Amino acid sequence: MTTALFLTIIEAILPILVTLGLGYLAAWRRDFDSHQAGVLIRLVMLYALPLALLSSILSTPRERVLTAGPLAALILIAMLGVHVLLFITLRLVLKRKQGEAALIAMTVTGPSVPFIGIPVLSQLFGPTSAVPISVASLVMNLCQIPLTLILMNHDQQRQQRQDSQMAPTWQTTLRELGGHLLHSCKEPVVWAPMLAFLMVLAGLQLPVSLRSSLQLLGHATGGTALFASGVVLCARQVRFSLPVGLMVLGRNILIPLGVCTLAFIWRLPSLTLQEGILAMAMPSAAMNVILAMRYHMMEREIASVLFFGTISSIFTLAFFIWLTHP
Repeated sequence: MTTALFLTIIEAILPILVTLGLGYLAAWRRDFDSHQAGVLIRLVMLYALPLALLSSILSTPRERVLTAGPLAALILIAMLGVHVLLFITLRLVLKRKQGEAALIAMTVTGPSVPFIGIPVLSQLFGPTSAVPISVASLVMNLCQIPLTLILMNHDQQRQQRQDSQMAPTWQTTLRELGGHLLHSCKEPVVWAPMLAFLMVLAGLQLPVSLRSSLQLLGHATGGTALFASGVVLCARQVRFSLPVGLMVLGRNILIPLGVCTLAFIWRLPSLTLQEGILAMAMPSAAMNVILAMRYHMMEREIASVLFFGTISSIFTLAFFIWLTHP
């Protein structure tokens, strides 16, 4: 490993460790609790992250957006394709409960690209990192989260209706799906990058001064999200177990290795390969802990995946950066 590559890895990963540590320290000192961390995450999801994506995409060359099809396909397969296959395996082969299978599938295939990806990918790729971050955010918010919510809601309602022998109909399930998709489309983290993509494709640009104004709050995305994640990690009582280890292995190593194999088979360009692999090498998202807490399901296990996955990602991300950078 050359000195330049070693410095690149340190510059990309060290801020993650420091900011997570500060959040953990703040929770340990009782300066912040999990409720306040939720407020910080809400700030990121509603304002800081949409502004960061909007300004970054508008700074991306039009040619880069037009050639993002293979990268989007890689991310879609890794996040949604594997999600569906893993859920079917857990449900039909391993006989896990529907809600648990949905939550595990989301935890393994839902990377923290909008949070940890901001400081890492922007350090490595600059403004063009907005493309994989936006695609991953859209897949998560338009596909993964609504699908997981529907499956967990369906399981919860089925448990509640067991006494009355009433089962939810397909019409009810379809209405739930439509409601979750409509709600997702209203989220700024969904429509803001879509608007930016359309503006870039149409050749429209915001004035530089206005774009810089959007970046002021947008630059707070990575640090705020990582700090809040550190608070959440301290607030939950984490414990390592075999299922936790397998979920971390799948999220941090197996999925990015699969993406790497697929990218080599497709003979994709070097930049597309690097962005796709590193975007999918991010640890599990804090959103999964929020879902577990909301439905009171596997709370300790999912929080443990977030903790051990984030800590181990310091080493796994370094490996994939070394693997993809000549």
